[in-house]
Amino acid sequence: MAVGKHRPDPQKSLVGFVVGDVAYAVPISSVKEIVNPTLLTELPHAPAAIAGVADHRGQVVPIIDLRVRFGLPRSSDPRRAKWILVDVQGRTVGLSVDRVTDVFGTGGTELRPAPTLGSGDDMRGISGVTSYDGVLTFVLEVGRFEALVKPLEVAQLIGASQVPR
Repeated sequence: MAVGKHRPDPQKSLVGFVVGDVAYAVPISSVKEIVNPTLLTELPHAPAAIAGVADHRGQVVPIIDLRVRFGLPRSSDPRRAKWILVDVQGRTVGLSVDRVTDVFGTGGTELRPAPTLGSGDDMRGISGVTSYDGVLTFVLEVGRFEALVKPLEVAQLIGASQVPR
């Protein structure tokens, strides 16, 4: 019997996670990997939401603490968190989340429009809203995290992304 090549379910297009008591997701196409937190080096003069940088397989990866980004206090036990490593304009960026929930899809329905939540730095970068397992889930636009990482490149605290501009 021939063994077929395993193909991911095209209906499962989002990686779900929780920050505080709110469900979020990012497109699976931008997710490189999900890892347990490792040693973090804090950077001077970095934006508050940047928890620091980590050495992940020889690459310096900025870690964004989504709790801080969304106006919540830092986790009292960061060892319980997970890091979702995503591709942001050719750079690997880690998103520190409270827990990863599931890989799921929208069931073929379009994302509903995102509510307007603040402006400028207060924008959460929500590209749309869906429901999964009866829970309202906010889908994040991963490209919006470039605005947090770019000042670190300009200050030469991290190297520039590998994608030519």
